[in-house]
Amino acid sequence: MTEPIFELKDIVVTVNQGTPEQINIMDHVNLAIYPGDFITILGSNGAGKSTLFNVIGGNLQIAEGQILLHGKDITNMSVERRTRFLSRVFQDPKMGTAPRMTVAENLLLSEKRGQHRGLGPRHLKQNMAKFKEITSVMNNGLEQRLDTATGKLSGGQRQALSFLMATIKRPEMMLLDEHTAALDPQTSQELMTATNDQITRNHLTCLMITHHLDDALKYGNRLIVLDHGKITYDVSGDEKDNMTKEELLGFFSDIDG
Repeated sequence: MTEPIFELKDIVVTVNQGTPEQINIMDHVNLAIYPGDFITILGSNGAGKSTLFNVIGGNLQIAEGQILLHGKDITNMSVERRTRFLSRVFQDPKMGTAPRMTVAENLLLSEKRGQHRGLGPRHLKQNMAKFKEITSVMNNGLEQRLDTATGKLSGGQRQALSFLMATIKRPEMMLLDEHTAALDPQTSQELMTATNDQITRNHLTCLMITHHLDDALKYGNRLIVLDHGKITYDVSGDEKDNMTKEELLGFFSDIDG
């Protein structure tokens, strides 16, 4: 049987500890993530979606439980060290890129992710043909704007660049934190189509938070529903493929359909 890449074991995250308002915002969560999993994650506001990503990324300290990477305990591993195997794309297009650097410079920076960087030559020109090929897969004209400062791109192009920067080093795991939510509907669907194509083609392991039921059903091989800090539903394979929107709506409310 295939071993999981990443595991959360009995994870508890507590806020307002030691006060009458103490509450577990993550309540004994267990999750095994396997190679090639593309997991879509749904949940109403406050269900624990961002908490889950912050625990995986190391941005949030846990009160109880264990975090494993390939069976090795990484519970206390820093955020910086986790970037060696993990990348993340946020909802805000401004968060994943350096605005004053060009598209090509941002891509070059992401290629050196997790490496020691000295004061040597950048070799930017030698990489331009490769960067043009990489950006052309997004089908939004980004390949024509390699010398453009990232801050001057459209929101869709900037988010597409954030996605490419997150995948250029083929991370073992990727977190997509509602990465299309800030875009207009057409641009959102174009980016989602390109996202799915790249994840599938490159056999990436990915978790994606979404507030669209249709996207959660359409994309990925596995679907998780979070509610009050617990995983209340985890379905994959034929069961997910055959699920209807109406059936899924029965598990929670407050999500944009």
